[in-house]
Amino acid sequence: MDDFLKREHSLTKPYQGVGSSSSSHWDLMGNAIITTEHVRLTPDLQSRQGAVWSRIPCYLRDWELQVHFKIHGQGKKNLNGDGMALWYTKERMQTGPVFGNMNLFTGLGVFLDTYPNENNNHEKKYSPSTQRVFPYVSGMVGNGTLAYEHDRDGQSTELGGCTALMRNIPHDTFLLIRYTKNRLTIQIDVDGKQQWRDCLDLPGVRLPQGYFFGASSVTGDLSDNHDLISMKLYQLTVERPQEEEEEEELTVPSVDNFEQLNKGKIIQWQGFHILHASFNRFCRNCLFQKMCDNCFCLSI
Repeated sequence: MDDFLKREHSLTKPYQGVGSSSSSHWDLMGNAIITTEHVRLTPDLQSRQGAVWSRIPCYLRDWELQVHFKIHGQGKKNLNGDGMALWYTKERMQTGPVFGNMNLFTGLGVFLDTYPNENNNHEKKYSPSTQRVFPYVSGMVGNGTLAYEHDRDGQSTELGGCTALMRNIPHDTFLLIRYTKNRLTIQIDVDGKQQWRDCLDLPGVRLPQGYFFGASSVTGDLSDNHDLISMKLYQLTVERPQEEEEEEELTVPSVDNFEQLNKGKIIQWQGFHILHASFNRFCRNCLFQKMCDNCFCLSI
């Protein structure tokens, strides 16, 4: 598979392509540093933020990103945070509240969340049936106007996800993101079995070409070491019918039929059962255009 490795979009030891020189393919931000073994996005210290971003936009139509990472620290369970994120976005080198990156991003975010903000929120809006077990991996597609809700751990906008025991693990931990024929797949390998486990598999995800890959992390009152050991991007060869080859170029990320993903997310709030608040938000923002045509919007 190394024949299909796109080195200009990959980050591997000894990280010679990272830095401020004109020949570098990757830029560091904030508190991120390079060592001989990893790119440390944040150290196990409070109030740190760091990121690494590709300088070169990716114009591959079908690709697979394999990420080798390590999250570890001195904090006990639920006394650590906050996690890290992997990005394929229009914007790059921004700072903000979403694992150190900007909110209202345009593109794909995959979140390796180690701290349950929702569980510690006194105004919970989600029932036990929608409660998630942390650490948790999830995906989100943004169009530049859709907000990630930090206090809800992004639950209102997630495409799906899975529990992943990925912190303070004695063996290597990996994550895979595959995008091919408008299908987004996320798999994890955190059990030391050298086997991929499904986390998310969703058709109808439409991502434009020409975006940037990146990774970011942030710590607050709680902290961890968030280490990126490698990011390897592979080009996938996919046969398409002629009509797909001639499709109009995408300009805005979108997801088909998103309402089906959130169907049944009934929440209890102020004594009333109401539909998930994200329905109303998606209609306003028209991220999911097929939904907005017939959307039942709520005034809340």
